[in-house]
Amino acid sequence: MRPLRRPRLLAPFLLTPLIAGCFASGGGDSGDGGGKGGDGDRLRVALAFPPAENLSPYGADATLLSRLGVTEGLTALDANGSAAPALAESWRRDGEKTWEFTLRDATFQDGSEVTPAAVADSLGRATRAKPAPAALAGVSLSAKAGSGERVVRVTTAEPDPVLPLRLSSPSLAILSAKAYEEKGGKADPVGTATGPFRLTKVNGATSASLDRFDDYWGGRAQASGIDARFVADGTARANALRTGELDIAEAVPVAQAASLDEGTRRDTATTRTTSLLFNASSGTFKDAGLRAAARGAVDTSVFAKDVYEGYGDPGAGIYGPAVTWAEGKRSAPVGRAGAGRPGGDDVIDLATYDNRPELPEAAQVVKQQLEKAGFTVKLTVREYSRLEADALDGKFDAFVLARNTLLDTGDPVAVLASDYTCDGGFNIAQLCDKDVDRAVADAEKIADTAKRQDAAMAAEARILGSDAVVPLVHQRIITGVADSVQGVILDPYERTLVGTGTRR
Repeated sequence: MRPLRRPRLLAPFLLTPLIAGCFASGGGDSGDGGGKGGDGDRLRVALAFPPAENLSPYGADATLLSRLGVTEGLTALDANGSAAPALAESWRRDGEKTWEFTLRDATFQDGSEVTPAAVADSLGRATRAKPAPAALAGVSLSAKAGSGERVVRVTTAEPDPVLPLRLSSPSLAILSAKAYEEKGGKADPVGTATGPFRLTKVNGATSASLDRFDDYWGGRAQASGIDARFVADGTARANALRTGELDIAEAVPVAQAASLDEGTRRDTATTRTTSLLFNASSGTFKDAGLRAAARGAVDTSVFAKDVYEGYGDPGAGIYGPAVTWAEGKRSAPVGRAGAGRPGGDDVIDLATYDNRPELPEAAQVVKQQLEKAGFTVKLTVREYSRLEADALDGKFDAFVLARNTLLDTGDPVAVLASDYTCDGGFNIAQLCDKDVDRAVADAEKIADTAKRQDAAMAAEARILGSDAVVPLVHQRIITGVADSVQGVILDPYERTLVGTGTRR
């Protein structure tokens, strides 16, 4: 078994006020007011995934922090998927391996100043985190204060043409020195980040309280704070919104969409693709011919229409229609094996998780289709945090996964390296194919944006040709927003949800 670095599956990030307008907002203008005494009411928000790692900024919980407006990094993503200013107001490349970032005037939530030394220390802590953040998979970098009083120099061991994109990752958020006072390499984001909302209390995996950070560099948030609840049950989130207990409910199940008034539901095309992954290194699907047979047995046309009830687009590839440049560059899969014949003796262990309610239904449809083709299938469904380790260890023959392809870094090549190469940190498919590795490695070397996209699509054709992954549907996320709420950020990258203009 190849050692796998533990990933960051569910990772979104706070887009700065400079670019939040690039994404659709949940209604209304962004004027002043919106609360009692002009101070702004608190927002009541329900998130779908409870903290799995005590709100560590280095793991899956990083996106919880970014979606709640707690953390931000040197850069962010704009609507086109390009790097945009956040804590760094500008940057330039200095040679092949070094970039210089000029910081804006900003303050940490504990009152200390965001300085080049503080930023360099925070990035250095991330590089030493165990396990390493997904955005740093295969990358070695160091940071130090530059010659100017607002300059940070970041140097990589090998040339990294997409470093500004990489530093937009939620797992590379910048925290103050106070965050690292606890021993053991842990980072505490409570009151030590830079976003418009400051964590004040965390109640395990149940809830969290946040207050407005009045000295936020991007301006004072209109809401006075956030009362966040972590509610894994999608029906419960929808019901709480409907009965007025919530202002915002993320990831409303499609089965509950019709129960919400039309004005309270927003659907957003995202860069998330739901796929069927086959274990290509052990068990039944180590045989490429049986992977081909299983791929041929899966009718992907039914998922967007039936399982997702129209809140999705039929699976076209690893990248979906929200990745606007992909369709015109897509080519046919390369190197597919001929279909074998299922023997029926081996039991296929198919798994998925129920944090996203559509996934168990999608897996049930997959199960029926594979059984019709002659496979014997056992279905396992658990909460994600109880499933991740087994999935990464290759204990399942097949896995239905909802994966945001541009979440970790914004770079289309990064998800291919993480998910489908021999040393990938999130290789649930257990794929180790020299042609795939070569295609991904070639793409990683390219700096020009258009050429890098072309190379990513060539690598996608190789990966699809391995039949280790079958894209089922490109997901649209439904967000429940109360009539009284304005300024919710509907982000296709799923990195942010509330910002300075979100209010009721």
